[in-house]
Amino acid sequence: MRKAGILLFVFIQLISIGELKAQDPQFSQFYAAPLYINPAFTGASGYTRLGVNYRNQWPNLQSSFKTFSFYMDHYMYRVNSGIGLIVTTDREGSFGLRSTTIGGSYAYQLKINDNLVFRPGIQFSSVNRSSGFGFIFTNQIDPVTGAIDPTVTDPSVVDKDLNVSFGDISVGGVLYSRTLFLGAAVQHLTEPNQSIIEEDSPLPQRLTIHGGLKINLGHGPLRRDLTYTYAERSITPVFQYKTQGSFSQLDIGAFLHLEPINLGVQYRGVPFKQFNNFPNNEAIIFSLGVTTNNFNIGYSFDYTISDLGIEAGGAHEFSMSYFLDFNKPVKVPRDRWRIPCPKN
Repeated sequence: MRKAGILLFVFIQLISIGELKAQDPQFSQFYAAPLYINPAFTGASGYTRLGVNYRNQWPNLQSSFKTFSFYMDHYMYRVNSGIGLIVTTDREGSFGLRSTTIGGSYAYQLKINDNLVFRPGIQFSSVNRSSGFGFIFTNQIDPVTGAIDPTVTDPSVVDKDLNVSFGDISVGGVLYSRTLFLGAAVQHLTEPNQSIIEEDSPLPQRLTIHGGLKINLGHGPLRRDLTYTYAERSITPVFQYKTQGSFSQLDIGAFLHLEPINLGVQYRGVPFKQFNNFPNNEAIIFSLGVTTNNFNIGYSFDYTISDLGIEAGGAHEFSMSYFLDFNKPVKVPRDRWRIPCPKN
């Protein structure tokens, strides 16, 4: 999640001599970033899956955020397990704070009964954080004129390599039927020290709760392929609630699937909660995608409704995923126990 506005971000950077507070990057198309939001989604497609996500937030500002993620996972039917790999890079703001995370995940698929499945999952990651530019510290600012003296160096970072690496653990679970899913995950389970200037700055745990309900709207036209099945028509209301440290956010919306087209609209914010006397309204998110048997692509735009304004450029996001089938002799039908979240 991001700070409520860019002014708050800059203010925190200016006053943070001893520590840097950071929130995790987010994806508006969270359903298309399965291993990022919950390791329990590892192998959930029932196939070998390759995917990428890219997000450019507030592109009209110098203090923009750019996030790229690549993942791959595979489901092993014989042992009811999924294994996966995810690599995420994030560049935060004008100070060039960079994060690179490489994680391996595992999930087990447990069939509770004929109508219900539970998948627990775990992810182990290695994280590297560094700064490509110098920070501005309070002792560099003239208290009278406000001018910045770049020749003054804060003693906490002189002759220091602004770089840190640490391990991380995430756990999660998802419970689902053919039409309903509900999941939860906790990232940064051990709250590792993330400071790049040899101070104590624990990375707060991030709790994510997500779910949805797939509602079939009947059938579309008969497909002109060898399956001779009808095209899908459905609507899927979804939600995702995130909390990390003192920050919280809610994504809620719905996705209409008119095979092969996907249309979606979401609201992001917690309207009954304020942060530093600012209303917690962030964005309205519009999305468009195309789904085929083996390939999905999606685009979304965040229309900013916070005090930051649309002048910041909102946020552009792209996602792609591709499915490979190496298990045809033992493969079950794709939709038999596939999690009924929006097409991804």
